[in-house]
Amino acid sequence: MNELVLRPPFDRLWAGRDPFAEVAAMAGTTVRHKEGRETRRCLVDGEVFYRKVHSGVGWGEILKNLFQGRLPVVDASNEWRAIQRLGQLGIPTLTPVAGGRRGANPATRQSFLVTRELTGTLSTAVFTETWPVSPPAYHLRVAMIRRIATITRVLHGAGINHRDLYLCHFLLDVSAGVEQLDPPSLRFYLVDLHRAQIRRRVPRRWRVKDVASLYFSALDIGLTGRDVLRFLRAYFGQPLKAIVADQASLLRWSARPTSSTAGILAAPRYFPFPAPDGVSHAVVPRRRPPSPPSPSAFSQFCAGSGGGYRPGLGSSADHRLRYEDL
Repeated sequence: MNELVLRPPFDRLWAGRDPFAEVAAMAGTTVRHKEGRETRRCLVDGEVFYRKVHSGVGWGEILKNLFQGRLPVVDASNEWRAIQRLGQLGIPTLTPVAGGRRGANPATRQSFLVTRELTGTLSTAVFTETWPVSPPAYHLRVAMIRRIATITRVLHGAGINHRDLYLCHFLLDVSAGVEQLDPPSLRFYLVDLHRAQIRRRVPRRWRVKDVASLYFSALDIGLTGRDVLRFLRAYFGQPLKAIVADQASLLRWSARPTSSTAGILAAPRYFPFPAPDGVSHAVVPRRRPPSPPSPSAFSQFCAGSGGGYRPGLGSSADHRLRYEDL
């Protein structure tokens, strides 16, 4: 199983050479090294690139993931496909310039991915960290919440779950300057797609995990109850009454003791507005309650009807991010 894609400038620089040897020899600063893969920031031909090399995860890692009910990520092709799919959906992300894999054995397969550095961007986690003491302009905050919710809706509606959906992986375009941000034209880049999964439809479990991860990462930035409601409306594309009424089955499901979102997120202090009729706040100690608690208000984030619900989207032809969706 050998595949290779080279784009400028690497099609010229590596012509007639072994790309796997060339990418391994790229000098730079190591920014991450774990689980059989290494990421470096490198300067090549006057430009900055990030190169990620996979040297094989081993059968231990593969079997561990399979026993946990997860498909293991064994090479860089997973991230390459996710980047390509986001481009088709109109979601800004990284620009791949080189990639390849070789070897039939998934435990020892070699692969690599090279992407161009995103310049003029700022992590949303960094941008929002001062919000509790220095709140942003109202229209900017609303636009950011709605844009991130819309990106998440489009992502899930197209059958993609991120698995690491945190604020730090939404990079805000500040190329014109932080003070010059225009709410109607905000642009976010979604990055770190190494573990993204692509299916026809996102299973309920993985939608719950994605949105719970996003919510966790936003707990300390000073969001209000109204901000949470804005996210819900944009994510589901429905009025709030319809969300609570239509998604009752999944409200109950995601409040189970075995759910990864149950527990501390079910407590009122994490969901700062009154629970809708028929939905009660409950603090759920993980793994210990003898019976499931009442549905938590937080579950509205993760609601859906059945295992393959596509929030707020119609046919696959509609699964493109349009900035007028705000």
